[in-house]
Amino acid sequence: MKRIRKNDRPKGLLDKVAYPGTLELDNEREDAWIEVIRKMDEVYSDLLRYETDLERKNAALEEAQAFISSVIESVSDVLIVCDSHGLIQQVNSALVRIVGRNGADIVGQELSQIVDPRDLSSAEHVLKPRLPTDVIESELRFATPNGPSDLFSLNGAARYDHGGRYVGVVLTGRPIGELRRAYEALHTAHGELQRAQRQLIEQEKMASLGRLVAGVAHELNNPISFVYGNIHTLERYRQRLREYIEAVHSDATDETLDALRQKLKIDATLDDIGPLIDGTLEGAARVSEIVKNLRRLSFKKTNEQQHFQIDRVLETAVRWAIRAKQTKTDVEMVIEPDLVACGNEGQIHQVIVNLVDNAVDAMRERAKPVLSVRASRVGDEICIEVSDNGQGISEGVIDRIFEPFFTTKKVGDGTGLGLWISYGIVREHGGELRARNREAGGAQFSFGLPLFSARPGNGGEKETPGRKPVMDKAR
Repeated sequence: MKRIRKNDRPKGLLDKVAYPGTLELDNEREDAWIEVIRKMDEVYSDLLRYETDLERKNAALEEAQAFISSVIESVSDVLIVCDSHGLIQQVNSALVRIVGRNGADIVGQELSQIVDPRDLSSAEHVLKPRLPTDVIESELRFATPNGPSDLFSLNGAARYDHGGRYVGVVLTGRPIGELRRAYEALHTAHGELQRAQRQLIEQEKMASLGRLVAGVAHELNNPISFVYGNIHTLERYRQRLREYIEAVHSDATDETLDALRQKLKIDATLDDIGPLIDGTLEGAARVSEIVKNLRRLSFKKTNEQQHFQIDRVLETAVRWAIRAKQTKTDVEMVIEPDLVACGNEGQIHQVIVNLVDNAVDAMRERAKPVLSVRASRVGDEICIEVSDNGQGISEGVIDRIFEPFFTTKKVGDGTGLGLWISYGIVREHGGELRARNREAGGAQFSFGLPLFSARPGNGGEKETPGRKPVMDKAR
């Protein structure tokens, strides 16, 4: 008989059945048992595999749950999960820290039990979302051991289960009390900044008015001085004529009257009275014209559109601005005739004064400062250019030159609001104020105004403003 070694003995059930001498079965029964045992081994292997998969999925599920829990706990916003009856099912640590209670004590209570009594209506309101698109916002305070908490902004959204059935509400919120206080402080600071800005603008307007008054004073000085001198001369002539007439009425002799006539220069006086009166009238007319210009610039509403001769505005603004500076500046004016602009005459006058004022300041270091003012028609607009032969505008400045309060002048010489105000006025007229450096040296500022055109109709004229200005086509 063959000896069986220990290592050759069967290990599994199937091996035992197949091992000779273990079971004495006929062939048919042996095959049936072998098939049963094979199936049992397959089922056992599947159970082992299922158990391994289940353990792996459980580990992944636990990891996912831990991740979600850590995220919820790490969220700084308040998180509250309520069921369909308003009972709290879950909260995060942010709410626990705010209300000062244990999370397990909060779960199962109604939302109203952790809300300040004054905000119960807000708590009821935030629990009302039912549709997936519903998001209800509310503001409330939570009840804490030390009294009401800071104000919170709470959002409520409906929650559904995997079958699409409504199961409750998810509430998220964050404190807004500090944010609101910061916003109010920012709003207050913004209001103060606006008031300061308005004050600075008014100061700039007053400074512009001061320059305008200085220019007008110099402009009025010549004709008034002329009238004043003529009046003094006429007064002397009146005294001479009075003395001569008294001599005539005193029955003086002809020789006496002739001598007196020569002494008082009566003939020359009579010849000079006419030109003196004409000159006085001319000076008075000049003063009247200046006053009319002032009235035209001062009494128009800021939003009133009108048509005006551009040459008159340019000549007046340039002359007054130059006189106010009291500097010797050569002025070159090339103005196309019969240019009538649409807009506010007083505001355009202010723009020209500001541009001329800056141009004169830019030419302080020049031995022969030259100011160039041009106005020409380009399509349906009037293009106005103010140029100087100064140092020009540096590259780092030209991009910021129209910013409010930006200036290259020394402290006390300007606020930097003149160009900003001028830029806004031009924009209100439908154009754009632009600056560039000239190839020949110096800077040039240009802008456009709508051209006024008149056409006959129904026995009168109708104002038809041109298109929106196109700026400086040469560039």
